[in-house]
Amino acid sequence: MRRTSLLIGLAVLCSLAGRQAIAIEGPGVAYSYRAKSDFALTADPNSAAWKKIPGVVTDKGRRGETVPNHRTEIRSVWTPKNLYLLFVCSYEELNLKPNPSTTIETDKLWEWDVAEAFIGTDFNDIKHYTEFQVSPQGEWVDLDIDRKPNPAKHDVGWNSGYEVKARLDREKKVWYGEMRIPMDKIDRRAPKDGLEMRINFYRIQGAAPNRKFINWQPVNNDNYHTPEAFGRLRLSGKP
Repeated sequence: MRRTSLLIGLAVLCSLAGRQAIAIEGPGVAYSYRAKSDFALTADPNSAAWKKIPGVVTDKGRRGETVPNHRTEIRSVWTPKNLYLLFVCSYEELNLKPNPSTTIETDKLWEWDVAEAFIGTDFNDIKHYTEFQVSPQGEWVDLDIDRKPNPAKHDVGWNSGYEVKARLDREKKVWYGEMRIPMDKIDRRAPKDGLEMRINFYRIQGAAPNRKFINWQPVNNDNYHTPEAFGRLRLSGKP
């Protein structure tokens, strides 16, 4: 009996340890944790909303190569109304758009420094997904993507009503970008523990010819719009 109890206890510990490892830097699975309520955006990883939330970490390029000095952490929480994402982005060089606007969306924002999330919720149609971007200056753009037509449709006129907040620490060479995305704009399903979405996280940083491309799940080509490479975001309870 004692041996059986010990084995069961070890199995439970291994299971919990495995889940935490996946939540922090697991291959292909990230967790979004249930928040008590919706909250104001601060772009601060040490705020009460984010301080205890583990995230996924990457410093990998499009083909899985290491991109030094560009560590990127992405944390996520959710409520029945909204999905929240927080990007913590180390950098070497900034490439910022002059005269930024934070009141209207910025088309072609990807020509400058950005953090991005591509989210798909239809597992039967993986080429249809949505795209959300935030810059170090708080600029934003959201798109509805359909890669099936020829040519592919990238609808910048689509409006999710999402909100962003950004903060730039030049001394530490890190910037923070936060998103609040309405759940009903990305998924017809009701959010609940265990629900999964298809997702990938990306960054573009610096100016040509030294632009850096960082992704969570490597796309293994030059195009971020590779939904076959998406990982999964799993809604969960408390961390």
